Amino acid sequence: MSDHKWLSIIGIGEDGPMGISAAARSQIERAEIVVGGERHLAMLPHELRSQKASQLIWTSPIEETIQSIINNRGKSVCVIASGDPMWFGIGATLVKRIPIQEVTIIPAPSTFSHICARLGWSLTDVETLSLCGRPLALLQSYLYSHAKLLILSSGKDTPAQVAKLLCDRNCGNSKITVLEHLGGEKEQITTQIAEHWQNFPEFADLNAIAVECLPVPDAQLLSRMIGLPDNAYHHDGQLTKHEVRSITLSALAPNAGELLWDVGAGCGSIGIEWMRSHPRCQAIAIEKSRTHLISENAIALGTPNLKIIEGKAPEALQGLPTPDAIFIGGGATAHGLFESCWQNLRSQGRLVANVVTLEGEQKLFQWQQKYGGTLTQIAIRRAEPIGTFLGWKPMMPVTQWKVIKP
Repeated sequence: MSDHKWLSIIGIGEDGPMGISAAARSQIERAEIVVGGERHLAMLPHELRSQKASQLIWTSPIEETIQSIINNRGKSVCVIASGDPMWFGIGATLVKRIPIQEVTIIPAPSTFSHICARLGWSLTDVETLSLCGRPLALLQSYLYSHAKLLILSSGKDTPAQVAKLLCDRNCGNSKITVLEHLGGEKEQITTQIAEHWQNFPEFADLNAIAVECLPVPDAQLLSRMIGLPDNAYHHDGQLTKHEVRSITLSALAPNAGELLWDVGAGCGSIGIEWMRSHPRCQAIAIEKSRTHLISENAIALGTPNLKIIEGKAPEALQGLPTPDAIFIGGGATAHGLFESCWQNLRSQGRLVANVVTLEGEQKLFQWQQKYGGTLTQIAIRRAEPIGTFLGWKPMMPVTQWKVIKP
């Protein structure tokens, strides 16, 4: 190890020191400070650690311990972590704060690798997520027919919670495999059907879950594509209808990891579907009066991490992180709104605004004349009953402006 690599992060499995490589052993033996949870530190025999080494046990929350690690820069610090520290692990957190040039990482097989080895699944064919310290609602956007899901549990109750959610989402036929103490002497594997969740045995706190998602007959699972049906949302009428929503999200063009401001968010449909398009997409919904509906919809549709700002734009936009795209769905005529959005939007970012009033159209026309972009009118008609026949009923036309900031 070169002198500047003062921090090592060592993955360890349930088999403890038996599964640790010679390179990992040398890192632990030379460490002046060994960091880990009580369970991990108890796995290390005394002869594997220097007698002079001090121990540091993770606090909850962990920020205090992370800061202690940073404060000891220059000393030989070794962090012991579960499995692969870079897969939903502490390693990914630490390298955000400490340059990788100062870190040595030696992973052990991840929990997900162990599960695939037990079940004969390919890692390239599965969806992975962690519910450790994360809301259960995240699971909802991963459900599709025959999906194979690998889930890190937050505790012994997680398998039953996952099974109940599957039942609530018409996936009660799904097969759930709970794997306890993977890779250790206490390893145990139990397979159940989700609809029998009330009869689940008591599981160990240390468990992981594999789900083969099988909807009940005739169940209609929500697509992760844009344009969810309107009845997927709780709303009071302030909803961008699904045809217009599809066109709007296509104009916004979400990419993985990008941030959207949904200004005048209504019931939150644009921000929610932006986030559903990719697990790493982020959105902030700014709304003055319907934040309870946004929260309900975000949880129900698998985007509980949607950030909700209750307030009126442009005042509520102050201090928010720089967006990659902005949607103005309400309040386009508000004084200073566009100017604030335009100033905060990054270069080459996209701005899309929808209006339904003549005053709103005038404002969009003025902006288009000054900043360019394209104006489009969206006119939708739906077939609805007229007596015993069907006729076309027009929806209120929507004028849309899209522009890319130079």
